[in-house]
Amino acid sequence: MKLNQERRLPMPLWLQGAFEFAQVALVTALLVLIPLAGVWWADGFSDRSFASLARLGGHAWLLIHGVPLELQLAGGTSSRDMLTGAITLTPLALTLVPFFLAWRSGRRLARASYTDQLWQAGLGAVVVYAAASTGTAFISETSQVSTPVAAAMLVPLIPVGAGLIIGARREAGSWSRLIGVDAAEWVAATSQHSRWAGSYAWSIVRASTLAFMASLSLSALLLTVAIGLHWSEIITVYEGLAPGIVGGSVLTIVELGLLPNFAIWTLSWASGAGFLLGEGSLVGPLGTQVGPLPSFPMLAALPTGQLDFGIAALLIPITAGALAGWWFLREGENHLDEWLEIKVHARWFTSAASTLALGVFIGAIAGIGAAIAAWIARGSIAIGRFTELGPDPLTTAVWVAAEVAIGVVIGYALAPLLETDPETVDESTTSDR
Repeated sequence: MKLNQERRLPMPLWLQGAFEFAQVALVTALLVLIPLAGVWWADGFSDRSFASLARLGGHAWLLIHGVPLELQLAGGTSSRDMLTGAITLTPLALTLVPFFLAWRSGRRLARASYTDQLWQAGLGAVVVYAAASTGTAFISETSQVSTPVAAAMLVPLIPVGAGLIIGARREAGSWSRLIGVDAAEWVAATSQHSRWAGSYAWSIVRASTLAFMASLSLSALLLTVAIGLHWSEIITVYEGLAPGIVGGSVLTIVELGLLPNFAIWTLSWASGAGFLLGEGSLVGPLGTQVGPLPSFPMLAALPTGQLDFGIAALLIPITAGALAGWWFLREGENHLDEWLEIKVHARWFTSAASTLALGVFIGAIAGIGAAIAAWIARGSIAIGRFTELGPDPLTTAVWVAAEVAIGVVIGYALAPLLETDPETVDESTTSDR
């Protein structure tokens, strides 16, 4: 059955998918080129040729899709003095532009597709986008800047592919309508124990997502407060740079593009893991040790010196974990606790064991999410010692996992005292006996 026959376009699905993603590539290219053209028009570049502007726009387009740019710059009089490196720091807020455009295209394609035939539209879409990104890398290549062909072809498909799938799922309303698989029928065919295990695992995943998103949101709030407290210093840096209207606008766009990166860095900072601002540096809640920094306005919001109350930032992931523990209690899917109570007739042991296991499971998955976020948000700008920017994924994962786990145990244990629903309180009290 068609998801929506009224919105059907008179063209094959693969062609409609290709057309949709060609629009995504074109719109994102224009959004990148417009501010660069403003700088070019204001004599902001030494090379005033259109070819140079187009290549720079291609590099920026690839970068916002997460494609690394390999640099080879002359550092002396011989080939031995060449400075090599890579720009891998992706402005994640700008990456959301192709993501949401692809999300919109995914919804349109789902409306035009029969059940389980979306793959045809998706195939046409990804082929066109891979061709566009590969062509952009080829046209933009210079003796100083190049891009690995495989990375240029495949990496841009990650944000737009995710947007396509999520948008199509949002429009279809269920995976069964999208891919033709009836999940409810498959679940109904399983045993009761399997269904309990599945509901427990799914609740763990959702609680972990809540813990990670809550910790990231609180970190973003902390970042906002830090920016507000250091606003005068940020303005001072702007005034010292004197970039002009056009240059200041482009600089602000870059800073806004990096705000999600900075929010993830703040999460790592709040967890105690800290983050790097170049080799041999560390920015953490107990103190900051960095070398000379470039004149980048947002860096004026960095905490400096010995922080007397920096350890209080550890409450952010712990609070997020407590919120996840409270949510899990309200969800009422702690089937591990029920299974242990049947197997072991010692309530004090089964209650403690299931709660500790809950904290470990939710903390571990939240830590994995933090590691992925830290890996995405970190990078290099290939200038001097600034080859390491951002948090270490493994260290961040360990700190966030441990603190979220502690918060989950606290939240799950105290939730019955805070719960206002009489039925939930009665169930929790009965299970504790």
